[in-house]
Amino acid sequence: MSEETPRQRLNRIIFGTAPGAGRNFDIILIVMIVASVAALFMDSVASIHQQYGHWLYAAEIGFTLLFTLEYIARVYCAQDRKLYVTSFYGVVDFLAILPTYLSLIVPGAQHLLVIRIFRVLRIFRVLKLFQYMSEANVLVRSLMAARRKIAVFLATVVTLVIVFGALMYLVEGPERGFTSLPQSIYWAIVTVTTVGYGDIVPQTALGQAVAAMAMITSYAIIAIPTGIVSAELIVENQRRASRRRCVSCNRLGHDGDAYYCKHCGDILPEEWDG
Repeated sequence: MSEETPRQRLNRIIFGTAPGAGRNFDIILIVMIVASVAALFMDSVASIHQQYGHWLYAAEIGFTLLFTLEYIARVYCAQDRKLYVTSFYGVVDFLAILPTYLSLIVPGAQHLLVIRIFRVLRIFRVLKLFQYMSEANVLVRSLMAARRKIAVFLATVVTLVIVFGALMYLVEGPERGFTSLPQSIYWAIVTVTTVGYGDIVPQTALGQAVAAMAMITSYAIIAIPTGIVSAELIVENQRRASRRRCVSCNRLGHDGDAYYCKHCGDILPEEWDG
């Protein structure tokens, strides 16, 4: 067995997730990422910036230098450098250090460092959370299956919002705050979504009646997307369970939470066919 080269060892530490140096490196990296983002948030508070701004700025410079060295090391030891640089993590790693250097040319660009929080997604690798991605895929497939129904629902909501906004514009008018159709449609969106900022309110009895109709309508339709997605989730789970195959008797149709085959009693695999 050939001896491990320094580049291979660095690759194992930086890109590896096995217990030991690889996992420890990722844990330390995540702690540093969280600390750098926390420093950015604290620096945005005026009182903290006034008292500790120079220390936080020094910390940001230090974090940026460390992350720059880490990025260079990743590029150096990556098995496929082009693949890493153009990958999701590679782009995020680069963008995580870019704002500090941009701030030397464009004042205020350092606030874009909040994108650094995306690097915490590496925790999925550290804690082996990708095994739960199949559950996320069920939700994605359910949303895709319901996309036409959701599109029809959204089109209906948009139509209702435009109608209620136009009615309110005609009833209340510019003199009562509804200065334009877009402003009135904004009110309708706030009302139908039950947000209710209260910055624009109807003042006439007829306007209040229109608002009441909009509120009642919103309660009638607000649960529809939940019902659509829930129904598709049930269907998807049934399909998923029907694809669960026993490796011993080669039969399908097991429940999603079953541990043993209902035909032969053997232990079922966690994976599904298809």
